[in-house]
Amino acid sequence: MKLTPIKTNPYDYPAELQPILVNAKLYDSSCSPEAKVIYIDKDDGYFLKSAPKGTLEREVSMTRYFHSKGISANVIAYVSSDSDNSDWLLTEKIHGDDCTADKYCENPKRLCDTLAERLALLHSLDYSNCPVSNHTELYISKVNYDNYDKNLFPETVWFSSTGSKSEAQAIVETSGHLLQTDTLLHGDYCLPNIILDDWQFSGFIDLDCSGVGDRHVDVYWGVWTLFYNLKTDKYRERFIHAYGRDKVDEEMLRIVAAFEVFG
Repeated sequence: MKLTPIKTNPYDYPAELQPILVNAKLYDSSCSPEAKVIYIDKDDGYFLKSAPKGTLEREVSMTRYFHSKGISANVIAYVSSDSDNSDWLLTEKIHGDDCTADKYCENPKRLCDTLAERLALLHSLDYSNCPVSNHTELYISKVNYDNYDKNLFPETVWFSSTGSKSEAQAIVETSGHLLQTDTLLHGDYCLPNIILDDWQFSGFIDLDCSGVGDRHVDVYWGVWTLFYNLKTDKYRERFIHAYGRDKVDEEMLRIVAAFEVFG
């Protein structure tokens, strides 16, 4: 995680957040254009995420749900502000480093196994009372055929390198109904969203895509992130084996890949 020191006036933020910001060192730790994330170096540390109004509601509810299971951060405050048309999510820092840290990526076999085993544990959890019980419905509804881009989804991650937009669209339209809604998902199961403390699991972050859906979404992203972050596809089979090959249907992974190229 990259931290860039910033200077800002605490009193420019919603009143509920100002006590935490006063006399704190602040760092920009944003990693996407969709949201801004500030690390607050005070007490044991906090993260403050902001995004357009209404866009963080799902993440707030799912972070609270995951925290109730001991696998995510404690939500300190959620402010949906009319004055600046923004959502603000303040959480405690989870102790440790995300899985892109050198100490983890330099031991790729152990990282692969840890990632797979932790995913299997997540998928074994009871999802009663999950606030997002219809992940699959939401996932299907987000398909946008105008956004076709397979550059990040090579053949080795279950989408044919010679496949066309029409082929992917046909898979989505004819096979989307096969996606199940029977597993608690992270939804964006990638190395930056998993926090370890000296190889011990600490928690998940960035839960805006989580909910009850099809396990193959997380399995797909687990394989993809190893390919993308480690620059090799050599750990794909190892990951699936460590997760549980009997629980993985490669045709379902191909279906997920077709959905993802329409991002």
